[in-house]
Amino acid sequence: MLHIARAELRMLWRNKVVAACAVLMPLAFAVLLIVMRDRFGGAGGTIAALQIIVMAGFGVYITATTTLAARRQTLLLKRLRSTAIADAGILGGLLVPVVVLNVVQLLIVLAAVVATGEFPVNGWLVAVHVAAVEAMFLAFALATWGLTGTPEQAQITTMPVFILALGAAMWITLTGSRSQVALQRSLPGGASVEAIVGAWSGTVPGTQGLLLTLPTLAWALVALLAAIRLFRWEPRH
Repeated sequence: MLHIARAELRMLWRNKVVAACAVLMPLAFAVLLIVMRDRFGGAGGTIAALQIIVMAGFGVYITATTTLAARRQTLLLKRLRSTAIADAGILGGLLVPVVVLNVVQLLIVLAAVVATGEFPVNGWLVAVHVAAVEAMFLAFALATWGLTGTPEQAQITTMPVFILALGAAMWITLTGSRSQVALQRSLPGGASVEAIVGAWSGTVPGTQGLLLTLPTLAWALVALLAAIRLFRWEPRH
Protein backbone atom coordinates (compact mmCIF):
# COMPACT_ATOMS: atom_id res chain seq x y z
CA MET A 1 0.00 0.00 0.00
CA LEU A 2 2.84 2.40 0.83
CA HIS A 3 4.39 2.29 -2.63
CA ILE A 4 0.98 3.00 -4.16
CA ALA A 5 0.60 5.95 -1.79
CA ARG A 6 4.00 7.35 -2.75
CA ALA A 7 3.26 6.98 -6.46
CA GLU A 8 -0.17 8.56 -5.98
CA LEU A 9 1.32 11.55 -4.21
CA ARG A 10 3.67 12.14 -7.15
CA MET A 11 0.80 11.83 -9.64
CA LEU A 12 -1.34 14.21 -7.60
CA TRP A 13 1.30 16.95 -7.85
CA ARG A 14 1.68 16.40 -11.60
CA ASN A 15 -2.07 16.80 -12.26
CA LYS A 16 -2.67 20.54 -12.17
CA VAL A 17 -6.46 20.30 -11.82
CA VAL A 18 -6.34 17.82 -8.95
CA ALA A 19 -3.48 19.68 -7.28
CA ALA A 20 -5.46 22.92 -7.46
CA CYS A 21 -8.51 21.29 -5.85
CA ALA A 22 -6.37 19.60 -3.21
CA VAL A 23 -4.04 22.47 -2.33
CA LEU A 24 -4.61 25.88 -3.84
CA MET A 25 -8.38 26.32 -3.58
CA PRO A 26 -8.70 25.24 0.09
CA LEU A 27 -5.72 27.34 1.14
CA ALA A 28 -6.95 30.36 -0.83
CA PHE A 29 -10.31 30.15 0.93
CA ALA A 30 -8.58 29.76 4.28
CA VAL A 31 -6.46 32.85 3.74
CA LEU A 32 -9.57 34.79 2.68
CA LEU A 33 -11.40 33.84 5.86
CA ILE A 34 -8.47 34.76 8.10
CA VAL A 35 -7.97 38.12 6.38
CA MET A 36 -11.68 38.95 6.48
CA ARG A 37 -12.41 37.33 9.85
CA ASP A 38 -14.00 40.50 11.27
CA ARG A 39 -16.61 40.45 8.52
CA PHE A 40 -17.39 36.82 9.35
CA GLY A 41 -18.04 37.55 13.00
CA GLY A 42 -14.42 37.40 14.13
CA ALA A 43 -14.92 34.31 16.33
CA GLY A 44 -12.24 31.66 15.97
CA GLY A 45 -14.79 28.84 16.11
CA THR A 46 -16.78 30.31 13.22
CA ILE A 47 -13.69 30.68 11.04
CA ALA A 48 -12.40 27.21 12.00
CA ALA A 49 -15.72 25.48 11.28
CA LEU A 50 -16.05 27.08 7.84
CA GLN A 51 -12.45 26.24 6.99
CA ILE A 52 -12.79 22.62 8.06
CA ILE A 53 -15.89 22.06 5.93
CA VAL A 54 -14.56 23.86 2.85
CA MET A 55 -11.03 22.46 3.03
CA ALA A 56 -12.20 18.89 3.66
CA GLY A 57 -14.85 19.28 0.95
CA PHE A 58 -12.32 20.41 -1.64
CA GLY A 59 -9.27 18.57 -0.37
CA VAL A 60 -10.83 15.18 0.43
CA TYR A 61 -14.25 14.88 -1.21
CA ILE A 62 -13.68 16.48 -4.61
CA THR A 63 -10.02 15.46 -4.87
CA ALA A 64 -10.62 11.82 -3.90
CA THR A 65 -13.59 11.50 -6.27
CA THR A 66 -11.56 13.00 -9.12
CA THR A 67 -8.55 10.81 -8.33
CA LEU A 68 -10.52 7.56 -8.22
CA ALA A 69 -12.38 8.39 -11.43
CA ALA A 70 -9.08 9.17 -13.19
CA ARG A 71 -7.40 5.97 -12.01
CA ARG A 72 -10.39 3.89 -13.12
CA GLN A 73 -10.56 5.61 -16.52
CA THR A 74 -6.87 4.92 -17.22
CA LEU A 75 -7.38 1.27 -16.17
CA LEU A 76 -4.86 1.66 -13.35
CA LEU A 77 -7.31 0.13 -10.88
CA LYS A 78 -7.80 -2.86 -13.16
CA ARG A 79 -4.04 -3.39 -13.43
CA LEU A 80 -3.54 -3.04 -9.68
CA ARG A 81 -6.23 -5.65 -9.03
CA SER A 82 -4.24 -8.14 -11.10
CA THR A 83 -1.44 -7.92 -8.53
CA ALA A 84 -1.24 -9.49 -5.08
CA ILE A 85 -2.39 -6.28 -3.39
CA ALA A 86 -5.77 -6.55 -1.67
CA ASP A 87 -8.62 -4.26 -2.72
CA ALA A 88 -8.47 -2.42 0.60
CA GLY A 89 -4.74 -1.86 0.09
CA ILE A 90 -5.33 -0.41 -3.38
CA LEU A 91 -7.96 2.04 -2.17
CA GLY A 92 -5.92 2.88 0.92
CA GLY A 93 -2.84 3.60 -1.17
CA LEU A 94 -4.83 5.94 -3.42
CA LEU A 95 -6.70 7.75 -0.66
CA VAL A 96 -4.22 8.00 2.22
CA PRO A 97 -2.12 10.74 0.51
CA VAL A 98 -5.24 12.83 -0.10
CA VAL A 99 -6.35 12.59 3.53
CA VAL A 100 -2.88 13.14 5.00
CA LEU A 101 -2.29 16.19 2.81
CA ASN A 102 -5.64 17.64 3.85
CA VAL A 103 -5.02 17.05 7.56
CA VAL A 104 -1.62 18.76 7.31
CA GLN A 105 -3.27 21.73 5.59
CA LEU A 106 -5.91 21.92 8.28
CA LEU A 107 -3.31 21.84 11.05
CA ILE A 108 -1.44 24.73 9.44
CA VAL A 109 -4.57 26.80 8.85
CA LEU A 110 -6.06 26.15 12.29
CA ALA A 111 -2.73 27.08 13.84
CA ALA A 112 -3.00 30.39 11.95
CA VAL A 113 -6.52 30.87 13.34
CA VAL A 114 -5.20 30.33 16.86
CA ALA A 115 -2.24 32.65 16.27
CA THR A 116 -4.52 35.45 15.04
CA GLY A 117 -7.28 34.86 17.56
CA GLU A 118 -7.93 32.63 20.52
CA PHE A 119 -7.07 29.06 21.47
CA PRO A 120 -10.01 26.58 21.47
CA VAL A 121 -11.34 25.74 24.92
CA ASN A 122 -11.96 22.09 23.98
CA GLY A 123 -9.33 21.47 21.33
CA TRP A 124 -9.67 17.71 21.60
CA LEU A 125 -13.34 17.96 20.63
CA VAL A 126 -12.43 20.01 17.57
CA ALA A 127 -9.98 17.23 16.60
CA VAL A 128 -12.69 14.58 17.02
CA HIS A 129 -15.02 16.44 14.67
CA VAL A 130 -12.25 17.03 12.14
CA ALA A 131 -11.85 13.25 12.03
CA ALA A 132 -15.62 12.78 11.69
CA VAL A 133 -15.84 15.31 8.84
CA GLU A 134 -12.87 13.71 7.06
CA ALA A 135 -14.52 10.28 7.36
CA MET A 136 -17.83 11.63 6.06
CA PHE A 137 -16.31 13.28 2.99
CA LEU A 138 -14.13 10.25 2.27
CA ALA A 139 -17.22 8.02 2.36
CA PHE A 140 -19.07 10.45 0.10
CA ALA A 141 -16.11 10.32 -2.31
CA LEU A 142 -16.38 6.53 -2.55
CA ALA A 143 -20.13 6.79 -3.19
CA THR A 144 -19.88 9.62 -5.70
CA TRP A 145 -17.08 7.83 -7.52
CA GLY A 146 -19.62 5.17 -8.47
CA LEU A 147 -21.67 7.82 -10.31
CA THR A 148 -18.70 9.57 -11.92
CA GLY A 149 -17.56 8.41 -15.33
CA THR A 150 -14.63 10.76 -15.90
CA PRO A 151 -12.44 13.04 -13.77
CA GLU A 152 -14.09 16.05 -15.42
CA GLN A 153 -17.53 14.87 -14.33
CA ALA A 154 -16.38 14.88 -10.70
CA GLN A 155 -16.65 18.67 -10.67
CA ILE A 156 -20.39 18.21 -11.30
CA THR A 157 -21.26 15.03 -9.41
CA THR A 158 -19.70 16.30 -6.18
CA MET A 159 -21.53 19.64 -6.20
CA PRO A 160 -24.85 18.60 -4.55
CA VAL A 161 -23.24 17.22 -1.38
CA PHE A 162 -20.59 19.94 -1.26
CA ILE A 163 -23.20 22.70 -1.58
CA LEU A 164 -25.37 21.09 1.10
CA ALA A 165 -22.42 20.88 3.51
CA LEU A 166 -21.26 24.42 2.76
CA GLY A 167 -24.82 25.73 3.02
CA ALA A 168 -25.24 24.10 6.43
CA ALA A 169 -21.94 25.57 7.64
CA MET A 170 -22.84 29.07 6.48
CA TRP A 171 -26.38 28.81 7.85
CA ILE A 172 -25.14 27.89 11.31
CA THR A 173 -22.07 30.12 11.54
CA LEU A 174 -23.00 33.28 9.65
CA THR A 175 -26.71 33.71 10.33
CA GLY A 176 -26.69 32.63 13.96
CA SER A 177 -30.21 31.28 13.46
CA ARG A 178 -31.06 28.39 15.80
CA SER A 179 -34.79 28.21 15.09
CA GLN A 180 -34.43 24.94 13.16
CA VAL A 181 -31.72 23.11 15.07
CA ALA A 182 -32.88 19.62 14.07
CA LEU A 183 -32.75 20.48 10.37
CA GLN A 184 -29.35 22.13 10.69
CA ARG A 185 -27.92 19.09 12.44
CA SER A 186 -29.41 16.73 9.87
CA LEU A 187 -27.54 18.33 6.96
CA PRO A 188 -24.13 16.86 6.04
CA GLY A 189 -21.61 18.19 8.53
CA GLY A 190 -24.11 20.50 10.21
CA ALA A 191 -23.86 18.88 13.63
CA SER A 192 -20.07 18.95 13.48
CA VAL A 193 -20.08 22.64 12.56
CA GLU A 194 -22.22 23.35 15.62
CA ALA A 195 -19.89 21.28 17.81
CA ILE A 196 -16.72 22.92 16.47
CA VAL A 197 -18.06 26.43 17.06
CA GLY A 198 -19.18 25.47 20.57
CA ALA A 199 -15.99 23.55 21.38
CA TRP A 200 -13.88 26.53 20.35
CA SER A 201 -15.76 28.90 22.66
CA GLY A 202 -16.43 26.33 25.39
CA THR A 203 -20.23 26.58 25.14
CA VAL A 204 -20.61 22.93 24.08
CA PRO A 205 -19.55 20.44 26.79
CA GLY A 206 -17.64 17.29 25.93
CA THR A 207 -20.55 14.85 26.23
CA GLN A 208 -22.84 16.91 24.02
CA GLY A 209 -20.00 17.46 21.57
CA LEU A 210 -19.39 13.72 21.26
CA LEU A 211 -23.10 13.11 20.67
CA LEU A 212 -22.99 15.63 17.85
CA THR A 213 -20.58 13.34 15.97
CA LEU A 214 -23.45 10.88 15.46
CA PRO A 215 -25.23 12.73 12.61
CA THR A 216 -21.94 13.19 10.76
CA LEU A 217 -20.99 9.54 11.24
CA ALA A 218 -24.50 8.53 10.17
CA TRP A 219 -23.94 10.37 6.87
CA ALA A 220 -20.64 8.51 6.52
CA LEU A 221 -22.42 5.19 7.04
CA VAL A 222 -25.14 6.04 4.51
CA ALA A 223 -22.48 7.05 2.00
CA LEU A 224 -20.54 3.81 2.57
CA LEU A 225 -23.68 1.74 2.00
CA ALA A 226 -24.29 3.67 -1.20
CA ALA A 227 -20.65 3.16 -2.21
CA ILE A 228 -20.99 -0.61 -1.83
CA ARG A 229 -23.98 -0.57 -4.14
CA LEU A 230 -22.46 1.81 -6.71
CA PHE A 231 -18.89 0.51 -6.57
CA ARG A 232 -17.26 -0.04 -9.98
CA TRP A 233 -13.69 -1.07 -10.72
CA GLU A 234 -14.24 -1.00 -14.47
CA PRO A 235 -14.71 2.25 -16.44
CA ARG A 236 -18.29 3.46 -16.82
CA HIS A 237 -19.68 3.51 -20.34
